[in-house]
Amino acid sequence: MAFLRVDTQKCRQDGLCAMDCPAGIILFDGPGHYPELKPRGEKGCLRCGHCVAICPHGAMDHAEVRLSESPAIDPALSVSPVQAEQFLRSRRSVRRFKSRPVDRADLQQLIEIARYAPTAANVQLLKWRVIDDQNQIRSIAAKVVDWIRQWLENDKASAPPYMDRTVKNWENGVDSIFHSAPGLVVAMAPAMARNGLVDLTLALSYLELAAPGFGLGTCWAGMLQGALKALPSLRTDLGILPDYPFYYTLMIGYSAVKYHRLPQRKPPEILWG
Repeated sequence: MAFLRVDTQKCRQDGLCAMDCPAGIILFDGPGHYPELKPRGEKGCLRCGHCVAICPHGAMDHAEVRLSESPAIDPALSVSPVQAEQFLRSRRSVRRFKSRPVDRADLQQLIEIARYAPTAANVQLLKWRVIDDQNQIRSIAAKVVDWIRQWLENDKASAPPYMDRTVKNWENGVDSIFHSAPGLVVAMAPAMARNGLVDLTLALSYLELAAPGFGLGTCWAGMLQGALKALPSLRTDLGILPDYPFYYTLMIGYSAVKYHRLPQRKPPEILWG
């Protein structure tokens, strides 16, 4: 098919696709004309699908963002402002997990959802690593504990107070690094993704917001991130690819707890104008 194809039987010549194209590669000369691709427009296309998404008539098709693979938005599934607020406020960092492994089909579906998070210029360069081997997870946790021990030995005054407790917990058989999570999900971006850390943070946020619908809980692995920055060898253990300087990890598992309230947060500080 052509790179852009307009169904002239459906097109109402309203110019919505040209008006909304972020790359400005669609020409529209007004009523009596059909939208068309600018010369060499294919090269500048972001493959974002705005032209397909905005047409209410289903008249626009794209060679790489197919109309047939772009389902119509179902108004019945839209959320109200009140529903959206409760949904977002109910997000919790889960640190109590059931012992059973996470179904890989659930993880696959969550990552499929997370790929719809925005990326700068729609580059979509993220890669994912899923670790669900308990021995490997515990080995990584042990190396993080060793890093914390060295930190405490060399400069205890600069370490947060919970670091000492984390080591003592580990020595007593309690995992305060990953909280015995049965899985780790790593998102990573290559050096060429100039906004890579933002891209993967948005994707992981999509994943964690979708996770409760699968009975899953997540928690951002902050202590692991500190260790990864200090110990390059640990990046290899985690499977982070060479030349991928942007990365972060979520622990994940079926939640062993259920929350019933929406705790308050500090009021926002807003500077208007």
